[in-house]
Amino acid sequence: MEKGERPTWDSPVQFFMACVSFVVGLGNVWRFPYLCQMHGGGAFLIPYLLMLFLEGMPLFYLELAIGQKMRQGSIGAWSSISPYLGGVGIASVLISLYYCLYYNILNGWSFWYLFHSFQAVLPWSTCPLSANGTQPLEECTLATPTQYFFYRETLNISPNIEYNGGVHTGQALCLTLAWCLTFLFIVKGVKWSGKVMYVTATFPYVVLTIYLIRALTLNGATNGIIYLFTPKMEELANPITWVNAATQIFISLAVGFGPLIAFSSYNQYNYNVERQAVVMSFINSFTSIFSSIVTFAIYGFKATLNYENCLDRVRLLLLNTFSLAEDLISQENMLEWVEKLNSSFPLEFAEIADKVETCDLTKELDTAVEGTGLAYIVYSEAITNMPLPQIWSVLYFFMLLACVRLLPPARAGFTTPSGNYWFTIFNDYGCNFSVFFVVLFELIAVNKFYGLKRYIEDMLGHEPNWYWKIMWGGVSPLLLFAVLIFYIVNYIQGGTPTYQAWNKELGRSVITEYPVFGQAMIGLLIVSSIMCVPVTALYVYCTRRRSGVTERT
Repeated sequence: MEKGERPTWDSPVQFFMACVSFVVGLGNVWRFPYLCQMHGGGAFLIPYLLMLFLEGMPLFYLELAIGQKMRQGSIGAWSSISPYLGGVGIASVLISLYYCLYYNILNGWSFWYLFHSFQAVLPWSTCPLSANGTQPLEECTLATPTQYFFYRETLNISPNIEYNGGVHTGQALCLTLAWCLTFLFIVKGVKWSGKVMYVTATFPYVVLTIYLIRALTLNGATNGIIYLFTPKMEELANPITWVNAATQIFISLAVGFGPLIAFSSYNQYNYNVERQAVVMSFINSFTSIFSSIVTFAIYGFKATLNYENCLDRVRLLLLNTFSLAEDLISQENMLEWVEKLNSSFPLEFAEIADKVETCDLTKELDTAVEGTGLAYIVYSEAITNMPLPQIWSVLYFFMLLACVRLLPPARAGFTTPSGNYWFTIFNDYGCNFSVFFVVLFELIAVNKFYGLKRYIEDMLGHEPNWYWKIMWGGVSPLLLFAVLIFYIVNYIQGGTPTYQAWNKELGRSVITEYPVFGQAMIGLLIVSSIMCVPVTALYVYCTRRRSGVTERT
């Protein structure tokens, strides 16, 4: 398509809001806080910010500039740079497809929770009764009401990935609704989508701000924030921390997925995309840190509540066992009384020793809840302990829906009892390695086939500054290559891949090895996308060679 024929954004602001709406999403709300918790709180911020400057920002600018320069989508843009590089665009599209296949299910879950928020008593606040109606269900009492609602009512989860079962009708309907919402966003084209994104880009900030103000008034919120910004420096010696930081940067900025190239292809040819790349990169990282502050404030409230409930249970046990006056033991002097009673009444204390819980606030804060669990289980549990929980529930889950990206629908297979395990496979293996591979080839392609000076100067009228040259020409590709090598080595040395399977008898998740077909699926996800690059190059080479022979004959 000629440059003049391609539609353009109504204004630079519309393009800016579209990119913000795309790069700000659930990854900021649930994945980044989980990684912070997993890798030592503030310690994770160090590699994360370094990866932002060394990888994220240069590659974000690179993709925006490619789209604006070539005025085409991902496949067309890379094919224009060199026919041998068409596979880079195909690989990015395939990665986006895998991402799409599971991402929309999060919107389906959000609809499910949103619809269940309009009740006098939130269904995840209490355990349902058993068939005889006299006591709560055992699975729920072994876990928590919020865990039970997520795993049983929302997912109807199977004990492992090998058990399938029928489709969850309610989830299938919610997923259909999520797809209809996505379709309405994109059906009228880029101009109408850009207008919708004014809402989807700003509403999450409004809700997060409201939540932060409310969270700061909750008991224990500061404990969570202090935990977030207290780094465990030993985590910096863990190479996985650095790999996860790089992965988070690419996923949150959507680098290597293709849509950024498509978005910028609707820009005016001489638009200053460099400034937008820098601003949007910082906005994305600010959003991740801001949402983490909100999340950890709420998480601190939840952990403090669990810690104080533990203290109350031990206090009541001691008061009843030793017939003490209620004002003798408090939460503050609990530990002293445990030691005192143990030494003064060893025989009596021995009878209740197995019932005396070890209450530890740090342990409560250290309890990791991965991905979707943080977005749904932890937040919903905190919501139940707030005044007017229905209002906070509607606000939160409507915000998650506002984070919807313009993606194709997920498949109905994710709404079966084993769907959450397939969701985990796609989440863990569908994008990470492949994205590293694709963006490495993007850097090699621009340096080798097109030239940095020619690439930028023709559009903006000036050469890239020293920072971009150093990052594109040396630091970013070398660092990416090192991350790729470590990823491969770690995957090989890690043994059989595992996942968290829900055990209803224990009321918690247990680590389980993937069966052979699960491992085969992991391998297929990784290999299928990266093979697009060499296969396409080989196809072009063979086609050209055959054409050359035909011409000579």
